[in-house]
Amino acid sequence: MQLEERLKISFYISEHKVIIVGLDNAGKTTLLYQFLMNEVVHTSPTIGSNVEEIVVKNTHFLMWDIGGQESLRSSWNTYYSNTEFIILVVDSTDRERLSITKEELYRMLAHEDLRKAAVLIFANKQDIKGCMSAADISKYLTLSSIKDHPWHIQSCCALTGEGYVQEPTSYVHLPFNNKSFI
Repeated sequence: MQLEERLKISFYISEHKVIIVGLDNAGKTTLLYQFLMNEVVHTSPTIGSNVEEIVVKNTHFLMWDIGGQESLRSSWNTYYSNTEFIILVVDSTDRERLSITKEELYRMLAHEDLRKAAVLIFANKQDIKGCMSAADISKYLTLSSIKDHPWHIQSCCALTGEGYVQEPTSYVHLPFNNKSFI
């Protein structure tokens, strides 16, 4: 079944599971609460996960924000079942750990429970001087080699909300792998 068909069918279903992953201090929780409340909230490192529901036009998104510390990453797979969308948040200033992000991304994409999941990568912290661009991150992560999962990379600043829209439904209209699906 083509992604376009899957996405159209998925919007007849009222609930979608989204996991938000990335290394510690990437901005996952800040991004989640920008989606939810359109404001910055004080956060501390996530131990385990946070889950919030966002409702847009009768469509429910269960957003699972999963802690990114090294000790927690081995348990990410316990959240994969029934996931339709992966949001990977990348700290665009953290050049030293980008190789770890790449390893974690490809480990996730190889997991059986995520075989049908679409991937949205946020290149966060674009407001910080000297950060890597989304294009640089895409090249380093070799995103163009991903053929089995629809993906899109987007520059953003979770603190200001710049670079992303508030409604998760808007993201299915983005060009995943340079194709528009809806």
